[in-house]
Amino acid sequence: MKCVATSHNAASAVHTLVRAALGSDLPLHIRCWDGSEAGPPDAPIRLLLRRRRALRRLLWAPNELGIARCFVSGDLDVESDFFESLSQLERVIGNQSGPLDVDRDVKLDMIRSVLRLGAIGLPPKPPAEEIRLGGRLHSKRRDAEAISHHYDVGNDFYALVLGPTMTYSCAVWGEGVESLEDAQIAKVDLVARKLGLGEGKRVLDVGCGWGTFVIHAAKEYGAHAVGVTLSQAQADFARKRVAEEGLSDLVEIRVQDYRDVHDGPFDAISSIGMAEHVGEAMLPTYTKALYDLLKPEGRLLNHAISRKVGVKGHTGERTSFINRYVFPDGELEPLGVMVDAIEDAGFEVRDVEALREHYALTLRAWVANLESRWADAVRLTSEGRARVWRLYMAASALTFERGSIGVNQVLAVKTTDKGNAGLPRTRTALLS
Repeated sequence: MKCVATSHNAASAVHTLVRAALGSDLPLHIRCWDGSEAGPPDAPIRLLLRRRRALRRLLWAPNELGIARCFVSGDLDVESDFFESLSQLERVIGNQSGPLDVDRDVKLDMIRSVLRLGAIGLPPKPPAEEIRLGGRLHSKRRDAEAISHHYDVGNDFYALVLGPTMTYSCAVWGEGVESLEDAQIAKVDLVARKLGLGEGKRVLDVGCGWGTFVIHAAKEYGAHAVGVTLSQAQADFARKRVAEEGLSDLVEIRVQDYRDVHDGPFDAISSIGMAEHVGEAMLPTYTKALYDLLKPEGRLLNHAISRKVGVKGHTGERTSFINRYVFPDGELEPLGVMVDAIEDAGFEVRDVEALREHYALTLRAWVANLESRWADAVRLTSEGRARVWRLYMAASALTFERGSIGVNQVLAVKTTDKGNAGLPRTRTALLS
């Protein structure tokens, strides 16, 4: 039997509270811890508040961080289509990361509602998956801690989400490519061709992850590859893969900061999904280090997410879900900022390719993997961690689809003193 909301049950009060906070007539259905319900049953957004504690979380952090804490802790669940619900909520809330913008009278009504619901109290402890780093921003120690927080959560968990390639960056979904595995192999092969890899070439992969690119470079092109990562778990996994492929004579995996690589020169350098961790202030250090490690006519392929000018990054934002739960100290730069930094280091930029729509497809595939094996994901890490990954990947897919962020491959070359680049004159020849 359908529960009819009254002014005395929790759902009715919460429904009024949320609608007032959002300042929207968006159809919304809410089910509460006491079994009460309010709002149209067929609303595009159907939320379940499992515990009264969720209201205290939102009272103390009325922003995206409070909402994230509710979801990660399991105090709040989404009972409608996850992507559609996030999309609808994002359209109302927008990019607001501070307190919800409501006037004084509405705030007083909200406080009265919370009092009636018995939800006043001290702020609940944040979920265990939340982190706040200390020390100097982008010091080697702090960068290593940030990387460990995100990547050292279990190789088996990542295998479940990423699939057999263990590739944690945007895939390339060309014509006729239907599986995530094929799309990821297409991506690493595209990078290898842009870098002009071949027998005897020496390539450095900065932020090598679980080793997919360096293995492909050695196995398919005969290149000598060095992969560096700050994650011990990634390095252990990558070394095992290299040995199993019989490529130990061609591939070396190191736990090493890019600033500590001093055994150049290399013929080529790939950086696939690593520059997002560098930070704008460190871009000159990053690009100059890579420039110095290359031979003349050596190529750099920088594959990185970018944000539109005017769209905020998340480094240092106190209320950012991404900064607290996903990529501590991560920072997205506009494409122009990245290109300027590469050119300022001495490189000549020769090709830029945008892959925004490809990343939306990749993220949706990862979410599908996670949701289809949810019980296994929780067993391999924690329910909170699985919830973090589901929320961030789904929200990111929508952000790519909306066009607020993109992802680009920038191919640059270290020219000789005479200006020689050693590159084909056309993109067709470059990729052949």
